[in-house]
Amino acid sequence: MPSFSRRDIFSLATKGAALGAFMAPVSQSALAASSASQLPYKINQLIHGVAYYPELWPDADVDADIAEMHSLGINLVRMAEFAWSTMETTPGNYDFSLFKNVMDKMHAAGIAVVLCTPTATPPAWLTHNHPERCHKNADGTVMSHGARQHASYEHPAVRKACFSIIRRMSHELGRHPALIGWQLDNEMKAHVAEDFSDAAIANWRKWLKQRFGSIDKLNEAWGTHIWSQHYNNFEQVPAPVTTPFLHNASLITAYKLFCRESVADFMLAQRNVIREFSDLPITHNDNPAFNIHHERSMQALDFASYDAYPTAEQWSTLVFRSDLYRAAIPGRPFWLMETSVAHNGWLGNHQPIHPEGFLAAEASLIYALGGEGFCYWLWRQQRTGAELPHSAVKSAWNAPSIGYNEVKKVSEAKQQLEPTLLNSTLITPEVAVTYSDHARAMLETESLDKRSGFPARYRGIIEMWHKQVLDSGLHREARFEGASLDGLKLLITPAMPYVSEAFLIRAQDFMQRGGIWIAGPVTGTRGKEHTVPVEAGLGLLEKMAGVSTQYVLPLTGTDAKGELLGVESELSGWCAAVKAKAGTNVVGTITKGRAKGLAFATERPIGKGKLVLLGAHPHGDNSVAMLNRLIGHYAQQAGVTMRFDVPEGVVVVPRKNTQGKLLWIVLNMLNETKTVSLPNGATDMLSGKTLAGTTELDPYARLIVNTNQEV
Repeated sequence: MPSFSRRDIFSLATKGAALGAFMAPVSQSALAASSASQLPYKINQLIHGVAYYPELWPDADVDADIAEMHSLGINLVRMAEFAWSTMETTPGNYDFSLFKNVMDKMHAAGIAVVLCTPTATPPAWLTHNHPERCHKNADGTVMSHGARQHASYEHPAVRKACFSIIRRMSHELGRHPALIGWQLDNEMKAHVAEDFSDAAIANWRKWLKQRFGSIDKLNEAWGTHIWSQHYNNFEQVPAPVTTPFLHNASLITAYKLFCRESVADFMLAQRNVIREFSDLPITHNDNPAFNIHHERSMQALDFASYDAYPTAEQWSTLVFRSDLYRAAIPGRPFWLMETSVAHNGWLGNHQPIHPEGFLAAEASLIYALGGEGFCYWLWRQQRTGAELPHSAVKSAWNAPSIGYNEVKKVSEAKQQLEPTLLNSTLITPEVAVTYSDHARAMLETESLDKRSGFPARYRGIIEMWHKQVLDSGLHREARFEGASLDGLKLLITPAMPYVSEAFLIRAQDFMQRGGIWIAGPVTGTRGKEHTVPVEAGLGLLEKMAGVSTQYVLPLTGTDAKGELLGVESELSGWCAAVKAKAGTNVVGTITKGRAKGLAFATERPIGKGKLVLLGAHPHGDNSVAMLNRLIGHYAQQAGVTMRFDVPEGVVVVPRKNTQGKLLWIVLNMLNETKTVSLPNGATDMLSGKTLAGTTELDPYARLIVNTNQEV
């Protein structure tokens, strides 16, 4: 098997010139535009990878592992994210020989390597007898060595040790011919949230001073005379530790933003250290559940990657995360860096095992949606530690696992899809859902929709809206708040309490050019510092929407109802009941409840497009019908072309080949047969046969279709 060169998978040029783009705090959209222009990326093959831990097993096993990886079609291993104590047994005593030897063997075998910085698991010598270097929760609990993510990244001694191991590691291994990329840390802040250590609180006050400039401006922005919270200097501003009741909403949200931005900046600092010795691409295995500022963290990365451990019933999570991380750094493929071979598991839980065929369907979905890498956690089942029940390719006793043959099926799917995917490009979606890190922090401070069954977390709300768009058959993605709106025709922004002037300017330009913006429930109801707007009920959004907010009120449990575009449904959640001003049309009216007769949905022409305000969320038996009506109506008005009439559980991914023809990758994500309608004259690209108007798609099956239509 031929060896990889550094450029076999990643073709990245003029990296040095691009480093300046990562040094200053810039918006994700500006960064993406800069990095895309200066770091051209060329995909040359698909990655089928696995997490590998040579520090845990005998050296004698490596050659046999490599031979077995070849038989399974695995062409990449990811290593070292938990190996700090192996590489630096005592302070300054470095030894990278184990990993160099393994990388030598991988390179000789043609298996590429991604190395991880090991900062998620600091060794005992760093924190033993140093509780001040450890993460502290809001209740004062200090984390102990023994798991991971226990150290405080805010403490200067911890940072110094982190940067020292990264610098030495990148110096020793950064130019190894097997190495094709880096991963920063591992699942940043997956197990801990805000850090309340003394070091963190000291940095918090520096952050506040930089943010506000003077304490008077902070007091004014937060309204601190309430409950005598007024401060005379920044040293008096507390962190939101445990109190008899609740802190000011402004303080709680600001502390979340500080901590999450600080983690993203720590990632950027790690990147800068690696760049002293290595110019290879850098990523991080992210996840919307982690407590970091996701959009800001993209400043540290050359390509995005994520983790996902769904059960078969949670397959749509894969679509959402692929749509989010594909759009995170435009023009770059993303990776699914970790998923389970058969099931997830740790000491407190294990999930149901995947049905036969699901893993290959999962991989096919990731590759089709623009993913370059599909990787497992892990190669061999852990024999010690906290994740003993987790599935792996091999058992702890080194025999094929229950998922072993499923990995073979993934390799077969990859080989089948690869020629088509490498010679086609994903069609740019015309529909997007907005994801906002600021909104997430606000809704964690103040959850505005408390009804039973409604998602308790921000990401659940966004996934719910994304799933509604997916089930409508629309080709879509999720874009960060600061991202460009280029290429879109329909933008849906649910649950974004604060709408900034910068976002409104981009939205206005988008609508002037013909786009339709649906500003969903809760959007606009809070100010930047998590206060209630005083100039209008919906802040800056209200004037643009051409409405006058009469009330902002909770409808949960009131049996309120409304009618929108001919569909009636119960309404719930936090509602903006409005009156339309001249030039604004009412499209949804509250028909029952305290706000009866007022509008909850309006539309206003702006340039060639329009702004649609949805002030309340439908609820109950008819809620899906109302949302389908809303999305379908405005997708049609916006001229969205990539919409597919497919049954639930079937995903169509539209791509364009080198001849300009429209291809469909059709995927059945359910363990049941589905009937799919196909374009007239379509052909099966594998068999060359002409397809009928409909076809039966077996459970977890895939179909590569040439529609023979021009894009």
